[in-house]
Amino acid sequence: MKPIPISLRQIDYVIATADGGSTAAAARILNASQPSVSLAIAKVEEHFGRPLFARTAGQGIAPTHYGQQKLGEFRRLRINAQRTLNADMAENAILNLGVFSTLGPRYAPRLVRGFQDETPSIQVRLHEANLETLSGWLETGRIDVALIYDLGLPSTLEITPLADIRPYGLLPAGHPLAGRKAISMAELLQDPLILMSLPHSRGYFLTLAQMHGISPTIAYETASVEMLRSMVANGLGVGLLATDIPHDTAYDQRPVVRMPLTGNLAPHRIALARSGQLRSNPLVNQFTAYAQSAFAAESALLQEYGP
Repeated sequence: MKPIPISLRQIDYVIATADGGSTAAAARILNASQPSVSLAIAKVEEHFGRPLFARTAGQGIAPTHYGQQKLGEFRRLRINAQRTLNADMAENAILNLGVFSTLGPRYAPRLVRGFQDETPSIQVRLHEANLETLSGWLETGRIDVALIYDLGLPSTLEITPLADIRPYGLLPAGHPLAGRKAISMAELLQDPLILMSLPHSRGYFLTLAQMHGISPTIAYETASVEMLRSMVANGLGVGLLATDIPHDTAYDQRPVVRMPLTGNLAPHRIALARSGQLRSNPLVNQFTAYAQSAFAAESALLQEYGP
């Protein structure tokens, strides 16, 4: 039998270097010496005859395109090896769940709590990031599944829809339109807009405006939902959001008015994404089924009692 040319320890060094961004960080993570990490990477690269990392003076190292491919394979190999060698793996399973930053506070904690109540043997680890980063983590196997908006995602990801959320406007209390039951996009955007600056969210809201023939005046941009709500509450502009937040005060306790919008507006789709190129994970299937039932139950409750 031909011997295996790379050890699991060497694979651990490669993965930790990618996660930490340097061999020094990998050494700290694994409680090893930096020369040992560097030597292990050199031996792995020598075996494949291609570099796994691009090295830049003063900026650490980052995986090459080939390195990203091998990292995904290394992570799967590591997981499979652990499952094979650990007799108690079924009782100590870990699900790595990615969460899009604007969705996280609204949905993730409740999903994690409910899922762990139903499956106490499974530990859920949260990884919060933007859509582009989450997509990359899914492709390399760093996370198993991600709670995201289905916006501009790679075709290599498998998408499970959970809910379609209609966008709405935000107004400060005392705004002339605040007493209405609903307003049009054109009426809302007569005022300067405070815009979500996350890449795909930004494009989505600007496209909504453009579809109604509006080029909005942008007062401020922010990547934080609560910053946007607070700025609206303080009269710095109006807002557009899709994240369903039920309370009517901002962080500083100033009131903010949620305003339904009339017309044909493309919804934000909340979904779970997984890599279509990696082997199916039973834990992901379990979590997906739970998330589908949880969102369906919440939707039925809203239809019965209203938002």
